[in-house]
Amino acid sequence: MSSTLERRDVDNDKPITRVLFCGPHFPASQNYTREYLEKYPFIQVDDVPLKEVPDHIGNYHLCVAKNMRLDSNVISRAKQMKLIMQFGVGIEGVDIDAATKHGIKVARIPGGSTGNAASCAEMAIYLMLGLLRKQNEMQISVKQKKLGEPVGETLLGKTVFIMGFGNIGIDLAKRLKPFGVKIIATKRSWASNLQVPVPKAFPSQNGVIDDLVDKKGSHGDIYEFASNADIVVCCLSLNKETVGIVNKSFISSMKQGALLVNIARGALLDYEAVVHHLESGHLGGLGIDVAWTEPFDPDDPILKFKNVIITPHVAGVTEHSYRLMAKIVGDVALQLHAGNPFMGIEFVN
Repeated sequence: MSSTLERRDVDNDKPITRVLFCGPHFPASQNYTREYLEKYPFIQVDDVPLKEVPDHIGNYHLCVAKNMRLDSNVISRAKQMKLIMQFGVGIEGVDIDAATKHGIKVARIPGGSTGNAASCAEMAIYLMLGLLRKQNEMQISVKQKKLGEPVGETLLGKTVFIMGFGNIGIDLAKRLKPFGVKIIATKRSWASNLQVPVPKAFPSQNGVIDDLVDKKGSHGDIYEFASNADIVVCCLSLNKETVGIVNKSFISSMKQGALLVNIARGALLDYEAVVHHLESGHLGGLGIDVAWTEPFDPDDPILKFKNVIITPHVAGVTEHSYRLMAKIVGDVALQLHAGNPFMGIEFVN
């Protein structure tokens, strides 16, 4: 546990608001938050190993879950807890009903306001380009002192299916347009006009991009859209309806040789289905920033494929987005300490 706890507990007569970060992963989250709050000695920021969270959570007022699964048993021990939040948007690991039962609010940080969506969109493009230009094979060529191979492909002229058109999907579409791609996308419901912040380079009317998406569909259209795409990018939220949505049937519906990219949640993809279609050659490549189990197993047999690129859940981990999210967490801690309304977060209960 952080040494901060020992240093500040000496002065027990002054009220302290305690902030708990669960586990060692994504270390910049607690480090940047701690830096932001260093001038406020009445706010204590600690990071606790995942296995020790149940034993210590009762001492804290604010919890940043990260990749900790906060079930009803753990939440029942959080006797002083006022708020559970995520350093980002994904809160599928939190038992929201249990939190509500114990009078604890649960919130996320909207991705569009922190640069998190933009960071994730850029990572998706990185993975697309890495697969198209055969990143792993290029490294082999370098080691073997070969020039002019492998032969790659361009994004130009490709059809990209963005499955889940929320903040990340919108930012991805805006960045893909200059590459000369056709964008098709699905979401549960579409507004009559898509109101999004528009860079000056894009033709628009009153902040509305009418031609950002070439073809729009609903959840029921995902198989049809997959059959028409050269690249499928998963940007869905993870819930009971979307777990394993990219299964054998879905991948079979994709074009022969199409690429699959996931920068959302690992459990959206059915592992066995992905491996099967990589082995058969039907799936042309896989680029993922999130995995079925995290941390990812470096000995996983899926890494034997040259057309697989895996990154360690860093799509949203950029200086820009993490500093902004650390400020939001820090400000929320200060608001909690002062008894003021919470700002900059989105409640889910």
